[in-house]
Amino acid sequence: MSPALQLALDFVNLKRALKIAEKAVPRGVDRIEAGTPLIKSEGLDVVRALRRKFPNKTIVADMKIMDAGRIEVESAAKSGANVITVLGAASDATLRESVEAAANYGAKIEVDLVGVKNAPRRAAEAEKIGADFIGVHCAIDEQMEGKDSFKRLTDVVNAVKIPVVVAGGLNSETVRKAIACGASILVVGGAIIKASDPAKATSRIKTAITRKKSLKTKFFKRVSEKNICDIFRKVSTANLSDAMHRSGELKNIPPVHKPVKAFGRVITVRTYPGDWAKPVEAVDRANPGDVIVIDAGGVGPAVWGELTTHGAIQKKIAAVIINGAVRDTDEIKKLKFPVCARLITPTAGEPKGFGEINVPLTVDGVKIHPGDWAVIDSDGAVIVPDKKAVEIANRSMSVLEAENRLRKEIDAGSTLAGVTELLRWEKVR
Repeated sequence: MSPALQLALDFVNLKRALKIAEKAVPRGVDRIEAGTPLIKSEGLDVVRALRRKFPNKTIVADMKIMDAGRIEVESAAKSGANVITVLGAASDATLRESVEAAANYGAKIEVDLVGVKNAPRRAAEAEKIGADFIGVHCAIDEQMEGKDSFKRLTDVVNAVKIPVVVAGGLNSETVRKAIACGASILVVGGAIIKASDPAKATSRIKTAITRKKSLKTKFFKRVSEKNICDIFRKVSTANLSDAMHRSGELKNIPPVHKPVKAFGRVITVRTYPGDWAKPVEAVDRANPGDVIVIDAGGVGPAVWGELTTHGAIQKKIAAVIINGAVRDTDEIKKLKFPVCARLITPTAGEPKGFGEINVPLTVDGVKIHPGDWAVIDSDGAVIVPDKKAVEIANRSMSVLEAENRLRKEIDAGSTLAGVTELLRWEKVR
């Protein structure tokens, strides 16, 4: 028998959740999860609505109970939940109380091991207490750091006899691996609810499950450092800024020509205004694919021009960003070399050699270190700190996926304010 497919409705608006569920459930969903954000936002009316809409489906209330097990389990069960989640980090007393309360209402308990250090041991303890399912969960924030749950899944499956539920970043490519690790129930969220066509996405994932095959997908994948360029090719600077809580932009340093797209590791240059010696020398120091970031104090004369650009092209430099001035822009546009600059001027300075290469910079309040990432497109330039690059890249991809879904809903005859219920979510004052 194939593992069950559980749809995680991780929304904050019930209307959007129900619309997606109506499209996806007929295509092979076995269990419907009222996600934690949805329950926190809309309350247990979510569970009631799902029970009315899908009377013959298993409804999972992802309550993530940590205390007061009886009252929370009873509330969810009375609302129509068949399965209620309790955190493995909760006390044994809370687990016991939850199991007993669920039994009174014909419901079942899933113990979610998110954040538990010794997952196999806690899984075995939960099974003895009376849990019906064990949940192995790679948290969303951990997924953004490039982590997955497969090693932990195998260890937990070997530690218990009850069914194991796996959640966190599953898609049509990865469900096969989860099955091979022994999962009985596969929880899929983003790969369905962010898909431009949720029905088609569900069918594809269900096919991957029943055939135990890996089916390629362009989106809904999180990467490690070695694959980070795959994301930077796809996402925009706007996506990255959103992922960094509206930060990272080098303000008022626009691209010289549009459209443009470039990214790469940063090599930094600090130079005196108009002194183009160190910028030119940096071309020889840079590696193919690097982005040269020059801080010339935000003023002229120019520290970059056509001839330096020809050399940068020969060295396969990805782009240059100048907190200062550039000249020869007509020629640079013809060469289609990505340049962002604060100023354009016909006047260059003299190569006196004042400055440094590969030193930390601060431009517009943005700290820039050698080895950071720079991404450029028609909106401007964004700096991504190397220490958080994997997380930020993955978060930016999540932003892009969410926008793809919103666009479909808007184009179906609504507006951004309508789809997101914007007025409802304005800050209460």
